[in-house]
Amino acid sequence: MTPPPAATPVAAPSSIGAPRRSSLGALIAGANGRLLQPRAWGRFRVVVDLLVLYLASSVTLFAAAPMRAIPADRWLAAIFPLVVLAMMHARRTPDEGLNGSQLDTSAHVLGVVSLAAMLTIAVDSILGGAHPLALALRLWLFAVVYLALARAILLSVHRRALRSETYSTPTLIVGAGVIGSHLVKRLVGEPSYGLRPVGFLDSDPLPGTQPETGPSIPVLGGPEDLATAIETTGARHVILAFSSERDQVLVAKVRQCQQLGVDVSLIPRLYESINERTTLDHVGGLPLLSIHAIDPRGWQFALKHAIDRSTALFALIVAAPVLIATALAVRLSSPGSVLFRQRRVGRDGREFDVLKFRTMREPLAPGIDFELPEGIAPGGVEGDDRRTSVGALLRNLSLDELPQLINVLRGDMSLVGPRPERPEFAERFARDVARYEDRHRVKSGITGWAQVHGLRGQTSIADRVEWDNYYIQNWSLRLDLRILALTVAEVFRFRG
Repeated sequence: MTPPPAATPVAAPSSIGAPRRSSLGALIAGANGRLLQPRAWGRFRVVVDLLVLYLASSVTLFAAAPMRAIPADRWLAAIFPLVVLAMMHARRTPDEGLNGSQLDTSAHVLGVVSLAAMLTIAVDSILGGAHPLALALRLWLFAVVYLALARAILLSVHRRALRSETYSTPTLIVGAGVIGSHLVKRLVGEPSYGLRPVGFLDSDPLPGTQPETGPSIPVLGGPEDLATAIETTGARHVILAFSSERDQVLVAKVRQCQQLGVDVSLIPRLYESINERTTLDHVGGLPLLSIHAIDPRGWQFALKHAIDRSTALFALIVAAPVLIATALAVRLSSPGSVLFRQRRVGRDGREFDVLKFRTMREPLAPGIDFELPEGIAPGGVEGDDRRTSVGALLRNLSLDELPQLINVLRGDMSLVGPRPERPEFAERFARDVARYEDRHRVKSGITGWAQVHGLRGQTSIADRVEWDNYYIQNWSLRLDLRILALTVAEVFRFRG
């Protein structure tokens, strides 16, 4: 076996050619960098939460009737922020995770404040309050609005700052193989995770571990060079991906990271089978992960499909004027049928006709055959651009997809799920792309987890498969609602 290449020493970042910062600028940047550290940011968020909640309580008491507040009301208004704060931070909040979103954060705030308001009603009733319901409703309203707005601003500022190389966390990847390379691709492609790869550690790295775009990530040696690599790169986070090292070596490296004050994460074995329902137990001192898989033929999906059909029927009735106006516009824009039908592959490999409003004119002459690039999913404009002016507008607003509500009502599709593909492409991708056929366990959707992550039109089919399989493994009605909300935001260009 060819010996692995010697580790290339990496010099400390040079200041030659770099713009000089003033002492005040350096002080501000250093303060911001310390504030954005996870522990410091967590403490800062607690302080902001407390100030915002007491502001909400003060507005509750004094905005409407400042002179009529009784002592019991003042006591409850003073205690209410502390109750909400304790409940908010009793467990990890959504915006503390790498994938936290404004929607999840607002839902968490709504749930916590609602529970605290109900507790306020109960306590005030026990204490003999004259109007516990009115007070609790005012506290609930102002606390939800103020706290949700404050958390949304904090999350936005935090994510925006982490996209900057200055404030992102330098991260070492232990394992320069397929999984390590894929992890780097994701971290480089989405800087808002806040983890900036600065190097691999692997005694026997595989070739081709560099990201397709972005900076080159060097191999800094093997796991035995961990301390040196941390000192050289300033890494504050280490991720254990798959490597050829023995477990005893990696466990020792985890302890070494803890001694150096460096955070550690790991990608578990059998990660393809782990979803958000996985629970952690212990048998003696051994951790035991229990995997709770989603059953696409279980009662949860039966409920999902019933909700889909009911929602589709309601949407067709409400959107009838839009559908009629759109049909007339398509008819008047160019000759041809109003609806466009195309064979697609759905659940269990069953074919059906997907419906759309026609957005293209008929070809005047035979066009050039469209060749799909390797590794790319079809979609968008293929070959000659024959879109009408009305069709271009319909595609831009996604109104051409509205007739698929009829597919949902028929039971061919769902509101949310993997996008269906044409039979010839489905057959090709089943041969070429790992786990592609897993999407056929569920009904196809009008929108999906891949689409709200920007994978529309001619984009990577492997990325689509990854996101779609994540959706299937982690499905919930809550996730469906999140995807629908993100789809609306995408249409109105509010995504991100």
